Amino acid sequence: MLLCVSASHKTASFDLLERLSVPTTPVAPLIAAHHECVQGAVVVATCNRFEAYVDMDEPVTAAVAVGVEATLSAIEAATGVPASELAGSYTVLGGGDVAEHLFSVASGLESVVVGEGEIAGQVRRALTESRTLGTTSGELERLFQRASEAQRGVKNSTAIGRAGRSIVRLGLELADSRIADWSTQRVLLVGTGAYAAATVAALRDQGAEDISVHSPSGRAAKFAAKHGLRAVSAETFPAAVAHADLVITCTTSEHHVVSAATFAAGRTAAEAAAPASVGCPVDHSGRRLVIDLGLPRNVDPDVATVPGVDLLDLETIRLHAPLEELQATDAARDLVRDAARRFASVGERKNITPAVVALRAHVFGVLDAEVERVRARGDEDGQTEQALRHLVGVLLHTPTTRAHELAESGRGDEYVSALSALFGIEVADAETPASRIADAG
Repeated sequence: MLLCVSASHKTASFDLLERLSVPTTPVAPLIAAHHECVQGAVVVATCNRFEAYVDMDEPVTAAVAVGVEATLSAIEAATGVPASELAGSYTVLGGGDVAEHLFSVASGLESVVVGEGEIAGQVRRALTESRTLGTTSGELERLFQRASEAQRGVKNSTAIGRAGRSIVRLGLELADSRIADWSTQRVLLVGTGAYAAATVAALRDQGAEDISVHSPSGRAAKFAAKHGLRAVSAETFPAAVAHADLVITCTTSEHHVVSAATFAAGRTAAEAAAPASVGCPVDHSGRRLVIDLGLPRNVDPDVATVPGVDLLDLETIRLHAPLEELQATDAARDLVRDAARRFASVGERKNITPAVVALRAHVFGVLDAEVERVRARGDEDGQTEQALRHLVGVLLHTPTTRAHELAESGRGDEYVSALSALFGIEVADAETPASRIADAG
């Protein structure tokens, strides 16, 4: 059975999500090693969510409790966040709800900005990482592969892919009301990852021309050459911060890269570098904006205390996101639900297979005994045996078809009970359909 433990921007604060996003060790292996009934784990961790998808060996309510315990224990070991602090900040999904939730997540329907495209790649990378760590399972592979298929279907068949805006673009749109002419803005970008590349593209779409880049990890020169920007060294970084009209941070650094002290150092450097003949301090009276797209936060909150500086972070972006304009279409939701139903249907058919096999083994066992009896009585040409086998095949067709129909409707346990009541067949390996598992949330 599949289980999902989810903490997202809908259930948890950004402060908590920030702490969950910097584990000292990978979480998935810790979950997988917790108990023998844990078959695999994949962790999706983004700036807006932390989710563990767990494959449990036993489809019983107790397995849900074990799976949740394994996840919370792993989170505490990897991040230092105790289970008591997580209480009320996460939800637990089981059975068919897991597929629909992941398909919705991958399609951008559960993001801060509905329809944003970055999450699809993050979901794919989560599966790749778990493969590397050796924590996937056959069912998790199937789940995540179908999630990517569902995401592509939503993107190609609905308007959400065209209407959706990324966190980067929404942040710039919120900044747009403060900026009269983007072409005159001195922009400093801090970070050189995927978000940084998306930010450069979005800035240029807005009309920004004066863009420089700094990398806390020392990759600014290479990134600047690739994107036609100016690289800022560590030595000149404070001055660049103080000089910029707009600073955008999007790094994976675990420490603040911009603070009030950065501005103070930069302004002191600017004063020292100003020509003595000027005879007056450098003018810092213009309004400046810092957009923090990092999680963990890249910008110390004390930046908001710097005179003339406004701070816009992910939480502010979330609160101001015009979600009513970005709601997914009914068609997108329908596609996700259909994909989840197909996923569950295949899974339920797989779960009922032991029962079908058991019935066929029982019937063909009776048939073989009867064939032996017929042969002993002189059926030398085999016509009686042929007729019996044909009859058995015809008789098994309807029960086999009915088994799959019942499984797909979540009533596979009725079929298993009927085999026991009618034929005395006990299907030890048959699983109760996942849709019948009690909700552990």
